[in-house]
Amino acid sequence: MYFGLSDEQLMIQNSFRGSLERNVTLDSIRRISTGDEPFDGALWQELSGLGMTALLIPEQYGGAALGLIEAVVVAEELGKSAAPVPFVGTAVVAPLAIMLMADETQKSEWLPRLADGSVRIGVAISELASGARRGSGLTEENGTLTGTASFVIDAAGADAFVVADRQQGFHLVGADSPGLEIIHSPTIDGTRPIAELKFQNVQASGLPQTTSDKIDRVLNAGRIILAAESFGAGQEMLRQAVAYAKDRKQFDRAIGSFQAVKHMCAEMAAELQPCQALIWYAAYAFDVMSDDAELSGLLAKSQMDDVGRFVARTATEVHGGMGYTDLMGLHFWFKRIGFNRATWGAPEKLRADAARLQGLG
Repeated sequence: MYFGLSDEQLMIQNSFRGSLERNVTLDSIRRISTGDEPFDGALWQELSGLGMTALLIPEQYGGAALGLIEAVVVAEELGKSAAPVPFVGTAVVAPLAIMLMADETQKSEWLPRLADGSVRIGVAISELASGARRGSGLTEENGTLTGTASFVIDAAGADAFVVADRQQGFHLVGADSPGLEIIHSPTIDGTRPIAELKFQNVQASGLPQTTSDKIDRVLNAGRIILAAESFGAGQEMLRQAVAYAKDRKQFDRAIGSFQAVKHMCAEMAAELQPCQALIWYAAYAFDVMSDDAELSGLLAKSQMDDVGRFVARTATEVHGGMGYTDLMGLHFWFKRIGFNRATWGAPEKLRADAARLQGLG
């Protein structure tokens, strides 16, 4: 059995890889992470032109009608380049939530504009996915929302938000709605705009087809995409570690010739590579094997989260003291992996969920 990418998927991979290699540099990442811009607007336009925002959306709404496996291929490339653009929220979770739960009027209003990249939608589902802080969470009453949503993905500059309330209802809320306050929340990953939303009797448009199965499907897709992005980031950290070990010399020898350093690089590769099969399988199951999809997604993200942390730490150690400097820029990938690990379920929670799903909890 051959389990790999099709010619069409390889073409997508090569297109995005080429564009990202041409347009994303350490300087551009540094500019976004420390500046006032929420994301790289020029890069967003170019990637939207390649179809990044239309991947999952049906053709009738201007999309490409592709599957999650194609979105995973793109996410790996975005993670590899630490691209400072919104993707997981506005190009995966928000369109999926609308496709699965919205009525026809809502779909016609939002999906075509999501597909062409003319609007961006942030996603406020962290309380639902990984638990709520004391005092956070949203309450819906008579079509209005009150409360706080934390760690909202792709929030800065968003035109609207998909939000989940405490009763597992999903809603669409315009970013300019009266009573809504958007507060920027800096995190370790400065390349990803996160915010806290405060609602005070904010009028919301409920997604009427919401069910628990559809919520699980949306969460699963988001987690698989985060895992794919971390895999790409881990690949890049491993590549940089190997390149540095070949170039850096001690006692007139490249440090990569020393057994200890050689073994660190080999161990990273051995831990990281199997994660790709786990993530690809989870995406494949999401697309065509729904009975196995949720468990595969939980296991893929939990494993990638742990391996990602190991690779991030070890790649930094291979660089020695230089690994901790801004000059090398390694910390951008380190922080991307760390943020993804903590978002929408840390590995301990996901493994507990996987155990319960199999009747073991």
